Amino acid sequence: MDSPIIDGPVDGPFIDGPAPFGNINLSVVGLGTQYPSNIVGPDALDTLSSRFYRDTPVMQKVLGINRKSGIKTRPSVISLDHPLMNRKETPSITDQHNVFMSEGVPLAVSAARKAITEAKLDVSEITHIVATTCTDTANPGYDHYVAKQLGLPVTVERVLLHGVGCSGGLAALRTAANLALGHTARGKPARVLCVALEVCTLLAKAELDLINDLQETRIGACLFSDGASSVILSNGIGNQPKPIYELLGWEYSSIPEADDKLRFDADPTGWRVVLSPLVPKITSSVIQPTYNKLLESLPYLPSKYQKPSDFDWAMHPGGISILKGTETIMGVSGEHLRASYATYNQFGNTSSVSILSVLDRLRTKEMDSMAQGGRIRDHVVGCAFGPGITIEMCMLKRALGTQN
Repeated sequence: MDSPIIDGPVDGPFIDGPAPFGNINLSVVGLGTQYPSNIVGPDALDTLSSRFYRDTPVMQKVLGINRKSGIKTRPSVISLDHPLMNRKETPSITDQHNVFMSEGVPLAVSAARKAITEAKLDVSEITHIVATTCTDTANPGYDHYVAKQLGLPVTVERVLLHGVGCSGGLAALRTAANLALGHTARGKPARVLCVALEVCTLLAKAELDLINDLQETRIGACLFSDGASSVILSNGIGNQPKPIYELLGWEYSSIPEADDKLRFDADPTGWRVVLSPLVPKITSSVIQPTYNKLLESLPYLPSKYQKPSDFDWAMHPGGISILKGTETIMGVSGEHLRASYATYNQFGNTSSVSILSVLDRLRTKEMDSMAQGGRIRDHVVGCAFGPGITIEMCMLKRALGTQN
């Protein structure tokens, strides 16, 4: 196959302001999602609370929020029978790391294998791996062990993203895109494996500790779950696998003066969540301007794609208020966000994993059957928020007829 053509000059003066995306010829050619088999319902938090903590009005308020979160089930790498959930002491950061490596890494390997299989690639064709997590830190990172277990070549270029939290899935895709375009400029094929892995449920006990000790309302224990997801991005040089989504462009921004509103910090007891009640309001305020900037960078979109309701929306399911806020601000319906709601209801918030899981689910026959009037939109806006607060947004064009 001939090298793809990139519209616009390669050399020349720098462009002041956002440069439009031309034909960048990047496509998602494989996706995979893997959740653990152990599933817990809302009553699991009640059970854990009754074992070790005082029955106070604040604790009852948090448990009530948990029951009304809209999350029906959450996957977890460990059950309530696990020794770490049956001792008074909160799991340590070392406990967290050990569980992440023993129970989490196999999920990442499984998700990656699904993506590689769908792309019909041999592992020798993978040129890069971009991984992300906010629930472990180690050197080498977990991506080293994923690459090793997959049998990837020792020459695979590895990048592990840190500090990007729930936006990590789209941050990994954006990073993969820039790496792939670097190979395009050199006339070389790129097949970039993106992997997101999170083991969040151990922090439930640490969150309950803080609720019990501080008597303050904290909702981190009500949202998070465990899992892994993966995508493969191709630059189209060489034998091109069949695209699932074309990546048309992306937009990124940090929100000023919001770095203390959403945090996820290392702590002796694992991880500590800082989740301000202002987060839904803050995130809602930047969706429209980011969307406008994204559309400005895509001048070649057909004219029928302008209003937010012209697109399907793959939103990170960070919470029911974020999804409802998107509907209100952008003038879209729950049907536009159907894959985000379905993922949230069944799996909760799996941090960086969730957005790639939503994209995986959106292209299924199940989701297509829910499209209003049977009209399946072929353009998709992906959006996620991370600590800082940051926003990641991208535009994808779905290749219809590639349903799972």
